Amino acid sequence: MIIGVAGPYSASTEEERKQNLNKLNTAAARLLEMGHIPLIGINAALPVTNLAKTVDAYKANMEISMAVISACEAILLLGESRGANMERDLIISKGLPVYYSLEEIPPLVK
Repeated sequence: MIIGVAGPYSASTEEERKQNLNKLNTAAARLLEMGHIPLIGINAALPVTNLAKTVDAYKANMEISMAVISACEAILLLGESRGANMERDLIISKGLPVYYSLEEIPPLVK
């Protein structure tokens, strides 16, 4: 299953942003080990928006993130934030599952 991983990214310091991103990537690694295909919208967005000259980096990050999450069959929500909630709501609008912990997700490999 293609599962988006969402949670807070934005923070007041670079160190906190790195910690938040590490949480997302660690959960994605566990999903991969379980046999799923994990996608993280902010991972697709940051390399582009860090190089682009945009008026609103948050908006650009969210547009890319939402495009990535729209390809998912479910989402793992690690914590709430404005962006993570938007990603969750997109999945809900499609009638797809929202998971709140790795333990809720059935493994595809044993």
